[in-house]
Amino acid sequence: QLQLVDSGGGLVQPGGSLRLSCAASGFTLNSYVIGWFRQAPGKEREGVSCISDSGRTTLYSDSVKGRFTVSSDNAKNTVYLQMNSLKPEDTAVYFCAAGFSCSMWFQDYHYWGQGTSVTVSS
Repeated sequence: QLQLVDSGGGLVQPGGSLRLSCAASGFTLNSYVIGWFRQAPGKEREGVSCISDSGRTTLYSDSVKGRFTVSSDNAKNTVYLQMNSLKPEDTAVYFCAAGFSCSMWFQDYHYWGQGTSVTVSS
């Protein structure tokens, strides 16, 4: 059974950092592209980042470029999203997803984690 488990969310002050994790079971992450998405209350799901199955290609949305970094650890079968210089507008539920095309479109992804909540507030 393919499963993705998101974790690492929480409450952080503006300017702070968090690292989200996406752990896979039932399959190896380096067989799939992994994307990160977020959804704030009342807003549509937004693509944040993706990393190719090889790990050599990464993409970021303009809103997080330079602040967020996606990486993978094949030994742990886990993908990470390091989030620095967090802003209140980064507040959302964050989801990881597995697919075959590194894109910011949620329709390209087939398996989803349950989401982890990030709140940036003083």
